[in-house]
Amino acid sequence: MEEIKAPRLGCVVMAAGNASRFGDNKLSAQLRGRSLILRALEAVPTEHLDAVTVVTQYPEVMRLAKEFHFAAVCNDHPEYGISHTIALGLTGLRDCDGVVFLVSDQPLLRRESVAALICLWKSQPEKLAALAHGGVRGNPCVFPARLFPELLELREDLGGNAVIRRHEEDLLLLDVPARELQDVDTRQDMEAMLDES
Repeated sequence: MEEIKAPRLGCVVMAAGNASRFGDNKLSAQLRGRSLILRALEAVPTEHLDAVTVVTQYPEVMRLAKEFHFAAVCNDHPEYGISHTIALGLTGLRDCDGVVFLVSDQPLLRRESVAALICLWKSQPEKLAALAHGGVRGNPCVFPARLFPELLELREDLGGNAVIRRHEEDLLLLDVPARELQDVDTRQDMEAMLDES
């Protein structure tokens, strides 16, 4: 009998934004002694992945990614928007059967939840999959390879949401606590999380 191979899954950690609402590089901001970017990289369940790429404009994030033995891609043009980060991340992962996109400003996201999402997707690898709370989709999201061309056609600040909306019937959701999906856009967001973490 022919052996059925598990689908190859890559991961793109998106860490290239300018964080204009936060005021400076929010990824270096500390929540209970650990930076947002460190928390994001720790949430990557490497045992379930074939390759991990971190896309960033920050030299310190490039260095940290290498400490985790992740590939690091420099985004020299963050002003081009999220679509450029997506394209840079996908470049080295096109031989994968799917890619999970993980944002780096959800500091309460648990590694176990990302692993569970990956296991859900691997059970139906032709589908999209995302974490959610109460049926409302959040991040991270897993895209099958058949949708890579649509991701690569995105421009400016259009992200994966635009692709997902065209394929809602193919979307699997995995419910997690709301706190895991909360992102940090402002210093006030960070202060509110200090009460929860």
